[in-house]
Amino acid sequence: MSSQKVAVKPKAANLIAGATGDWEVVIGMEVHAQVASNSKLFSGASTAFGADPNSHVSLVDAAMPGMLPVINRECVAQAIRTGLGLKAQINLKSIFDRKNYFYPDLPQGYQISQYKQPVVGEGEVEIDVDGEPMMIGIERLHLEQDAGKSLHDQHPDYSYVDLNRSGVALMEIVSKPDLRSSKQAQAYVTKLRSILRYLGTCDGDMEKGNLRADVNVSVRKPGSDLGTRCEIKNVNSIRFIGQAIETEARRQIDIIEDGGKIDQETRLFDPAKGETRSMRSKEEAHDYRYFPDPDLLPLELTQDYVEQLKTKLPELPDEKRARFIKEFGLSAYDADVLVAERPSADYFESVAKGRDGKVAANWVINELFGRLNKEGLEIGASPMSASQLGSIVDLIASNAISGKIAKDLFEIVWSEGGDPAAIVEKRGMKQVTDTGAIEKAVDDIIAANPEKAAQAKAKPSMLGWFVGQVMKGTGGKANPAAVNEILKAKLGI
Repeated sequence: MSSQKVAVKPKAANLIAGATGDWEVVIGMEVHAQVASNSKLFSGASTAFGADPNSHVSLVDAAMPGMLPVINRECVAQAIRTGLGLKAQINLKSIFDRKNYFYPDLPQGYQISQYKQPVVGEGEVEIDVDGEPMMIGIERLHLEQDAGKSLHDQHPDYSYVDLNRSGVALMEIVSKPDLRSSKQAQAYVTKLRSILRYLGTCDGDMEKGNLRADVNVSVRKPGSDLGTRCEIKNVNSIRFIGQAIETEARRQIDIIEDGGKIDQETRLFDPAKGETRSMRSKEEAHDYRYFPDPDLLPLELTQDYVEQLKTKLPELPDEKRARFIKEFGLSAYDADVLVAERPSADYFESVAKGRDGKVAANWVINELFGRLNKEGLEIGASPMSASQLGSIVDLIASNAISGKIAKDLFEIVWSEGGDPAAIVEKRGMKQVTDTGAIEKAVDDIIAANPEKAAQAKAKPSMLGWFVGQVMKGTGGKANPAAVNEILKAKLGI
């Protein structure tokens, strides 16, 4: 992020107040996404999470003398699928480079990565923040191998190294410095994770370290040249990304306004203390002495191969959102909620098929998602299937049950399972639509409350009280529309 102009008009809502006026934060992201594959980038060792330390390590991963890397074809395919999902340029020729640095959990003394010729070039991601859509540019996506993990809490005098992650394939997705607020950065990573999950190229599990972000932050006066950036390393949650950006931006503003200058460096975010701290001075590309890896030939693809992968891509969030709005008449907000995760979108579509899409969305978002959130469950663990919820929607549509009864039925099916229609029949939960029976209930309520009936004629807003009494008297089974009509007729409203 060298000193240059970036043609993004500052928005007042994104500016940060300082002692000397407003400041603008400029953010670029480097997201490391673990490729969804059974084996590593250059070896056949397993990528399974949670194994005993050093149990998934091949001779290649351990950098034993004479061991040569062999590219994993599926990892390359996953990178291409991701590039296509980001509407990015796929480079038919790319080169693997050695990035040289020493660290105890890097057995080779270098990392095999890509530098000047990555497999994926420029692309874009559309985000929506507070109802305002914007495009975030993607600079590149390159493949690289992960390092191992140093364990410092196993012994008072020594550190241990676990090489299970060594050689696992990563996609580093580098954004352009187009983000201007912590909220935009959070929306970007959320959207990127959603795309990766739809594609099946990364599971996006930040708790396992399968998706983590390096956040580049600088500040400037609006319209000025870009300031000196600091990189916040390995932030592993959406919430922490927002906190880290706001903390670092404020730190830089305070330093500059006190007459100091920002040193380009790599920092770590401590969420417990709410601060960033220096880790090391920021390395530049020349510090890593990149050169093409002599053990790996250039990666050459054909356009036909890329097109074959493209034809098998799933419908992605933006396209699905547009279709849901058009096909089911959903609001933009409801569509956004439903397409955020592919399993949720698939569940909704099963419920909505052949039914009123708005009603289906209401039940999925408010009742189902609300209950899942309350119990801390993913949609895949829902005790209520899409067909069961669809059956409840059918019973409402046919006037077999009222909305109130439907909520009681939802509770029964959630807790006990079973066929909703059969439960309604067995437990006598059907809505009363017999106008004669409803009329008798209305007459009884009016007869028991003559004063209120007289008041209701003068004050029609009291009708709701009578409706409530009739529903209570019929155990919530009376058809609300029929109750309203009969009451109005009886009271002369």
